[in-house]
Amino acid sequence: MSNVSLKTWLLAFRPKTLPAAIAPVMIATAMAFGDGVQHFPIACICLLAALSIQIGTNIANDYYDFKKGTDTIERIGPTRMTQAGLIKPSSMKLAFIVSFAIAIILGLWLIKRGGWPIAVIGILAIFSGIFYTAGPYPLGYIGLGEFFVLIFFGPVAVAGTYYVQSHEMNSAVVLAGIAPGLISVAILTVNNLRDIDSDRKAGKRTLAVRFGRSFAVYEFLFSIIAASLIPVLIYYLIEDHKAILACTCLALISIPTIKTVLTTSDGPSLNDALAKTGRLLMIYSILFSIGWIL
Repeated sequence: MSNVSLKTWLLAFRPKTLPAAIAPVMIATAMAFGDGVQHFPIACICLLAALSIQIGTNIANDYYDFKKGTDTIERIGPTRMTQAGLIKPSSMKLAFIVSFAIAIILGLWLIKRGGWPIAVIGILAIFSGIFYTAGPYPLGYIGLGEFFVLIFFGPVAVAGTYYVQSHEMNSAVVLAGIAPGLISVAILTVNNLRDIDSDRKAGKRTLAVRFGRSFAVYEFLFSIIAASLIPVLIYYLIEDHKAILACTCLALISIPTIKTVLTTSDGPSLNDALAKTGRLLMIYSILFSIGWIL
């Protein structure tokens, strides 16, 4: 591992996908702060644990996709470090083990504060990260990727982060988690749309492969629009924190990215759309967080 440059390792972490880990913690912490029940040291541990799980998942995906022969020289997405020979498979395997181990160590503090519900969430999150591409029936290979992304980068992450700070829970927190989950699904959808041909050849049965390119495009569109409307539903139910309605502008901000997904199919364009969708997630999270605090 020591012979590989820091830049190469940073690329292996797939930084463009990390907003999916940051956003739920940001939203949950802002809600806890707005409700007067925040605990910033625990929030920081939640963030580090979430990033460790996300990075471990990304590295494990790189490793197992290479081992299964899914990543080949025909790949049009960003460079995969194992397939490209930039990082040895043994080093990648050690890296994701270390990343998940860090998440477990951080999780011990969270379990001490939040009890067995946090332990269950942590175990399931790590197992999902590993078995997204590992094992005889990887989640990402049988079309379950979107479901697990929606759940674990959405309501579970937001509710878990809020609960471990406050020891409280309410319906607004759970609903608030749906939006980052949906936008994370949009990120995954762009990824699967870009890789649809290579995934089909490799036998990776993502929803894009199962139902076609048009389905994936509409899945992306639905995820963005539905996420934009979640604050409207929350305000309708609680009649408070009106400023979160500013998040509905996400639908307008995302129009250029939606246009790219609707009209292009080449790798570079979809790679750019993936990065921009990650930025949309951060924009939404910032708007929601500020709106809730105000």
